[in-house]
Amino acid sequence: MPSPSLAVPAIRIRALRDQPPRRPARYVLYWMIAARRLEDNFGLQRAAWWARELDLPLLVFEPLRVGYRWASDRLHAFVLQGMADHRRHAARLGVTYYAYVEPTAGAGKGLLARLAKDAAVVVTDDYPTFFLPHMVEAAAGQLDCRLETIDGNGLMPMRATTTVYPTAYAFRRYLQKSLPPHLAEIPQRDPLAGLPKRPAPIDAAILKQWPEATDARLAATPEALADLPIDHTVPPSPVLTGGASAAHAQLTRFLDRGLALYHEERSQPDSDAASGLSPWLHFGHIGVHRVFAEVVTRAGWTTRKLASKATGQREGWWGASPEVEAFLDELITWREVGFNFCALRPDHDTYESLPEWARTSLEAHASDARAHLYTLDQFARAGTHDPVWNAAQRQLVRDGRMHNYLRMLWGKKILEWTAHPREALAVMIELNNRYALDGRDPNSYSGIFWVLGRYDRPWAPRREIFGVIRYMSSDSTMKKLRLKNYLREYGPGAQQLQFER
Repeated sequence: MPSPSLAVPAIRIRALRDQPPRRPARYVLYWMIAARRLEDNFGLQRAAWWARELDLPLLVFEPLRVGYRWASDRLHAFVLQGMADHRRHAARLGVTYYAYVEPTAGAGKGLLARLAKDAAVVVTDDYPTFFLPHMVEAAAGQLDCRLETIDGNGLMPMRATTTVYPTAYAFRRYLQKSLPPHLAEIPQRDPLAGLPKRPAPIDAAILKQWPEATDARLAATPEALADLPIDHTVPPSPVLTGGASAAHAQLTRFLDRGLALYHEERSQPDSDAASGLSPWLHFGHIGVHRVFAEVVTRAGWTTRKLASKATGQREGWWGASPEVEAFLDELITWREVGFNFCALRPDHDTYESLPEWARTSLEAHASDARAHLYTLDQFARAGTHDPVWNAAQRQLVRDGRMHNYLRMLWGKKILEWTAHPREALAVMIELNNRYALDGRDPNSYSGIFWVLGRYDRPWAPRREIFGVIRYMSSDSTMKKLRLKNYLREYGPGAQQLQFER
C-alpha cells in the first residue's frame, strides 16, 4: 500500500466557515462526531495538520448528546465504550481528549461555541445523514472561527461526483473508472504521530459548567446509563461491544475465519463468513481504509492487478480471488452507493426519493388485499405468523443486528403485511433505527429502500401488492438457507423481547 501524506486530499475538505485561522488562539479543536476513532482518520489528520502549521496544541472533543431520536441504552453504551477506548489511547499519546456526555437534553447547548472561542480552527466530520448534517450546518452559523468538515467515509470521496447513481451497476462502473487514483490517498495510521505532546488548555469555567464524563460513565454499566433520559427498554447488545479495540478484533476474526468462506457462505446465517463489521463502521470505530488495507494485504493484492477496462461487472475488475472480489463489492460498491445518494439527495430517507417506476408500481397495487396485516407493535414483538421473519426480528431486538440476507426478506415481508408501502417504509425505518446498531446510516437506508425498488429494476411477473417490485418469500428462503440452528437460537422463547413503553 502507498504511504499516506500528512495533507488531506482537498476534495475531502469543505470549509463551512471559510476564513483565516483565529490568532491568537489556545488550540486547534477536532469535534469528533462520526469518525469516532484515533487512527486512520482524515478529520483528525486534518486537525493535527493545522496544529502543526499553527504551532498549537490539539484538543479532541467527543460529545454524546441525549436528545436525538432513538437514543437508547444500546446506542449510548456502544458509543461510551468507544469513548473509554479513546480516553485510554489519548492518555498514552499525550493528546488532550475531552469526553462530554450530556446528562439531560439540551445541557450541552453552548459548549461547542464556548470551546470554539479559544480555537484557531474547528475541524469536524462530514457525514450525510441522520441529525449530523443539520447539526454541523447550525454550528457553521453560530461559530466565529474557521470551520472545516472532512469526508473520511469511503474510499471514494463523496464530493467527487455530482451524479446520483440509480443502480449498483452504474455506480460500480463509475468506481471502476474513477476510484484507482483515490486508492493511493489513504489516511495516516497514526495521525497524531510526531505531534508535540502539549496539553490543550481548556478554560476552567467550561469544565465547571460542562464536566468531563467520568470513567464510571464511560464504563457503560446499567448504573451508568440509568439516570440518562434515553430509552431504557432497548438494552445494550449482549454480543457486540463498541470501540476500536473490539472493531479490530472483529476484523481479525473475519480475516482468519470468514474471508476464505465469503464468496460461497456469506448468505448462510449459521456461517462465520460475513464480516460483521457494520456496527463499528457505522459509529466510525474503524474506517473503511483500514478494512480495505487489511483485506488486500492478506490477499497479496496490489493495484497492478486492476483490470484496464471498466465493465460495471461485480467480478473480475479487482483481479483478486472470488472471495476478495465479493467482499470488496459489498464493502465499497454497496456501502458507498448509499453515501453517494445521501450526500446528494437531502430527501434520501423519504418515500418520494424512490425511483418513479417503483412508486408507480407500488401505488398501483397499494389497495390490493393483504392476507396478513400487522401493527408496528406486533412487528416489534416478533408477533407475525412467519417463524423465519419472527426469528430475524428477535435477532434484531436482542443482538442489535440482523443477518444481511434475512434483512432483505424481513423488509419484503413488512411491505407485504402493511396496508400501504408508505407505512411499510415507516415501519422498516422505525424498527431498524431503533434496534440496529448499524441503523441511521447510509448503508442501512440503502437496504431499506432497496426493498421498495431503489437500486433495482422492474421484475416479472407482476404480483399482487408488489407489482413489479422484486419479490422474496420465506418458503424459498428456507430452501436456500440452512436455518435449523438459526431458528433454534432465535425461535419462540429464545429471549424476552423488550416491549415499547
